[in-house]
Amino acid sequence: MAGAKNHDYHILEPDIWPLIGSFSALTFTSGMVLYMHEMPSWQIVLGLGIMGLIATFFAWFSNVVKEAERGDHTPVVQLHMRYGMILFIASEVMFFVGWFWSWFDFALFPAPLDYADGLWTNMIGQEGAASLESFPPKGIEVLNAFDLPLLNTLILLCSGTTVTWAHHSLLNGDREGLKKGLWLTILLGVLFSCVQAYEYAVAPFAFGGNTYSSAFYMATGFHGFHVLIGTIFLIVCLVRTYKGHFTPRQHFGFEAAAWYWHFVDVVWLFLFIAVYVWGGWGAPVH
Repeated sequence: MAGAKNHDYHILEPDIWPLIGSFSALTFTSGMVLYMHEMPSWQIVLGLGIMGLIATFFAWFSNVVKEAERGDHTPVVQLHMRYGMILFIASEVMFFVGWFWSWFDFALFPAPLDYADGLWTNMIGQEGAASLESFPPKGIEVLNAFDLPLLNTLILLCSGTTVTWAHHSLLNGDREGLKKGLWLTILLGVLFSCVQAYEYAVAPFAFGGNTYSSAFYMATGFHGFHVLIGTIFLIVCLVRTYKGHFTPRQHFGFEAAAWYWHFVDVVWLFLFIAVYVWGGWGAPVH
């Protein structure tokens, strides 16, 4: 029969959501630019962009789930989706490499006061430029690495074991174990975010003003954002579990979420060692 499918690949049907997503992303970034320049109507533009992105995520991902339920995700398609997830996580790794690069550059090579004929003094003021002589800057009181940061480290390590438990339960057809493992992982992820929010609230230094606080909040804050995204990822997997979507042979959605969560765990271990332990070594502790 003409037009009959004789291959294992999935040819996507025409869909409007990629176009809507592109325009939503453009609207979102435009709203952010308007906000940064304190221009009028930024709330409307930014709000429309956010709503468009949320709608795109919900509708587009729903279509992917429906395709999986129809059997369009053949073993070949699943393999390529795994390659795509691996490349995505690799790009995220390089994203954090940039933050670590900045952190170690500030720490190992603090700029002198007269750097580039007063360039830093002109940019961030005399007090900020003076802080570049040492890292952490003189007078900065750092967070105790073995207080809340250590607690959050233990929370994430535990969440890594619970999501692994859920994965093994799924592979062995134990749906109750899958549900319990996912519930525990989600609760631990929420607990991590709450502890980090409290840590920021009681931190003895604010964002900006010196390289230490800027690098600290950018690195740990973006990791916290990834924890939120991973938690939402797992919540979607939990909802799909209750709907009976996953089977031992076909569960790429859950597998991708588990990979992402393990990536978040590993990044935090490096952050804990480099930022909290090594970065605050010898400085006054809050």
